[in-house]
This record gives sequence, C-alpha cells and structure tokens, in this order.
Amino acid sequence: MSWSNLNPIALSIGLLICSNIFMTFAWYAHLKELHQKPWFVAALVSWFIALFEYLLQVPANRIGYSVLSVGQLKIIQEVITLSLFVPFSLYYLREPLKLDYLWAFFCLLGAVYFVFREKL
Repeated sequence: MSWSNLNPIALSIGLLICSNIFMTFAWYAHLKELHQKPWFVAALVSWFIALFEYLLQVPANRIGYSVLSVGQLKIIQEVITLSLFVPFSLYYLREPLKLDYLWAFFCLLGAVYFVFREKL
C-alpha cells in the first residue's frame, strides 16, 4: 500500500499526532530533564528534537491542505496538542490535574464546530 492511497485527512492527522509528540518533548521535557543545565543546552537539545517534529509537521500540513483549510488544520493541531499535553503534563512532568484543562477542551470543541460547521 502506498502513501498516496491513504485518506489525506487521516494521514495528516496521524502525522500531526506524531509531530506533536516530538513538539511536546521539545518544548517541555527540558523542564524536568535539563533543569540544572544552562538554558542554551536545553535550547540546543530542544532544537534537535524539534527537527523531527518539523519533518512530520510540514508534510502533514501539505497533505492536509489538499483537502482542508489552514484554519481547519490549525484547529486539528490544537486539539491534538491539548490531547497530548494533558497526559504528558500529568504522567511525565507530574503536574496536578486541573479542571481548567476540561474547560479548555470544551472551548476547543467549540472551535472545531465553528471551523467545520459548513461541512456538517
């Protein structure tokens, strides 16, 4: 099976999920793992991790843009980001669960509705 036979929305979402895993680690893992190192060491490590994020994110957006608008791609990415960030912050960073995450998720559901409502 070739990549071109896959649904572009599903492929884009799959790549964005993988991209967001790298992004979350690039942006936040240094807070736990490199907190005693100088900031520029954390920045260099984060840039290295972010390279893999971009290698997935750029094709994800190009593939998704063939059938979705930029606004739709952005809202999908934000939903993925929050969906991955909450478990990451709870289990990896050991942050407390906050009810605010639920309210933020409801706001994102509203955003999803508004950017996709013409297709409903």
